[in-house]
Amino acid sequence: MTNRPNVLWIMADQLRFDYLSCYGHPHLHTPNIDALAARGVKFTNTYVQSPVCGPSRMSAYTGRYVRSHGATWNGVPLRVGEPTLGEHLSEVGARAVLVGKTHMVADRPGMARLGIDPNSDIGVKVAQCGFEPFDRDDGLHPNSHRQRWSAYDDYLVSHGFESDNPWEDFANSGYDKDGNLVSGWLLENSHLEANIPEEHSETAYMTNRAMEFMEGAIEDGRPWLCHLSYIKPHWPYIVPAPYHNMYGPEHVVAPIRSDAERQGAHPFLAAHQDIRVSRCFSRDQVREHVIPAYMGLIKQLDDNLGRLFKWMDDKGLSENTIIAFTSDHGDYLGDHWLGDKDFYHDVAAKVPLIIADPRPQADGTRGTESAALIEMIDLAPTFMNALGCAPKPQVIEGRDLTPLLHGTDGFYRRYVISEYDYSGFEMATALNVEQQDAFSKMIFDGRWKYVHINGFDPVLFDLETDPNEVQDFGTSDAPEHVAVRARLKDAMFTWSMRHHTRVTVTQDVAESLKVATETGILIGFWDEAEYEADAGKAFSSLTPAGPPRASVLTEK
Repeated sequence: MTNRPNVLWIMADQLRFDYLSCYGHPHLHTPNIDALAARGVKFTNTYVQSPVCGPSRMSAYTGRYVRSHGATWNGVPLRVGEPTLGEHLSEVGARAVLVGKTHMVADRPGMARLGIDPNSDIGVKVAQCGFEPFDRDDGLHPNSHRQRWSAYDDYLVSHGFESDNPWEDFANSGYDKDGNLVSGWLLENSHLEANIPEEHSETAYMTNRAMEFMEGAIEDGRPWLCHLSYIKPHWPYIVPAPYHNMYGPEHVVAPIRSDAERQGAHPFLAAHQDIRVSRCFSRDQVREHVIPAYMGLIKQLDDNLGRLFKWMDDKGLSENTIIAFTSDHGDYLGDHWLGDKDFYHDVAAKVPLIIADPRPQADGTRGTESAALIEMIDLAPTFMNALGCAPKPQVIEGRDLTPLLHGTDGFYRRYVISEYDYSGFEMATALNVEQQDAFSKMIFDGRWKYVHINGFDPVLFDLETDPNEVQDFGTSDAPEHVAVRARLKDAMFTWSMRHHTRVTVTQDVAESLKVATETGILIGFWDEAEYEADAGKAFSSLTPAGPPRASVLTEK
């Protein structure tokens, strides 16, 4: 227990906002996540800063937009020197600890250039996005360039699950009807029982590891933020018993799509519809095979969270720990004739966000909903506030959510922003777009969603009259649509022209003018009389009126 609250920041990977019962799913019941919402605030308009893992997470961990931190796609390193949440918390004696995934790629050339030893304390934090890596597991194939072997692989081997690739052979494979071990990467195998008992699955393992960290943190005594970052329900879509057959085709919600979306598709969306994963998920057979497994993964996650929350209650941790639950992006699952993520429909760019604050100031908002426009970058300043960090508006671009949690004034946003660099994706090749031009940006004001795709017509959705986003008004000549496009394009331009990268000085640049004058840097004054007449006016808001020091006028 500490005087400051601790923070448990839970993030699921590729979890849609509408695949929880508290967000309205008709068949998938998630009572433990629902119970968290009942003692906190459920946000209904939370948007990620990019609809793909890496850049979305880097925005969450820095509190900064993608264009500011520069890690624009998976595999793009977060540059050395980019301030992170963990660094901010360390300044006030709080720990930021990782259990699970970050998708962080270290800036190894930058570290070498600055002479930072990757194995030093500083080097580890730089390479781990500012976190202490209690147990990092990105849930990637061990042959990936980002992760050769993980502590979870060691765990599997220690429990008798031995192979050259235990993560794949056990946690992400299953046996077909002929007794052959088959890969969970292949969607036809999604309905199979994963080749691992549930208690040794990755979700259960990460839950246990979070408890192990918190157990040790009780003795350590320092305040902490624990980022419990699950890799599921991200693909491979395969889940252990009993979750593999809890749901069937009868529980699969009809896809959100229309024939018009294909027949008159925007060129970018047409290219997206034509990639392999989209063609696959556009088939009903695939959806009926995969979505029950996706639901089973979410149900398993909810059950493990129930186990975790009970453990926290028993340990007395719940009364002093803020719990935040969210996702890094959604999953199309065949909606809009698309698969995976990579565009801005709500099923991909909108995520669940629940924050339960145990402090008495939050008693008045328990069990409520907020429709405020929220960005993922808002979490960093919220956690910093809770753990005692002073605001850093020159670094953090998100906004503190504490006023919404405590029912006070002080939070307002007119629109949210999301960005996507598709230069390394199939759409860029299909559209013959050069790397430097393969980008898009989205702005949403709570009703109208405007997407700028460089070199193409915009996309425009009206979520008030078309909440499913199946009708594109991007080229409509209706006066209302023309006016909305102009307004949102101007708002996007205004946003893009703001300062995004000033991290070394405060925003109060005017203070430097005061310091310059006081230290003898006088620009534009003819003589002492002119200084006496004008200086008081120019700097009256910065310093008390009065003549300059004698030395000011004689110093060179």
